[in-house]
Amino acid sequence: MRHRKSGRKLGRTSSHRKALFSNMVASLVTYGRIETTEAKAKELRSIAERTINWGVGVSELLGKEPSQLSKEEQAKLVHARRMAQRVLKNEDALRLLFSEVAPKLAGRPGGYTRVLKTRNRRGDAAPMAFIELVTARAS
Repeated sequence: MRHRKSGRKLGRTSSHRKALFSNMVASLVTYGRIETTEAKAKELRSIAERTINWGVGVSELLGKEPSQLSKEEQAKLVHARRMAQRVLKNEDALRLLFSEVAPKLAGRPGGYTRVLKTRNRRGDAAPMAFIELVTARAS
């Protein structure tokens, strides 16, 4: 029985899902908005929120000079970066998360992404959706 087991399998192995969502979070941070299937978007939302939250949690430390940080603050910053790096393997996306995305979302207590349902895909009629950062403007 699968009672109280969260997460969708999406017809993939555990390692494939992990790699898929790692790449999708990197794309989301880089581009601000991506289109995918509705099921993937809903699953990605929780992973992306958790990852972005590591950057937002230390956003007040990111504005300071590294030399002015205490040992505890430096340790907190390094810890947050390493925890985000568990999901974001792409170094450019990780840098972007901490330098641009996290400061923009610093005042929010959560809800950093939104899922917008769009259409059914032409080939297989799969329901599609946009997932975007709340800072990104819908076009």
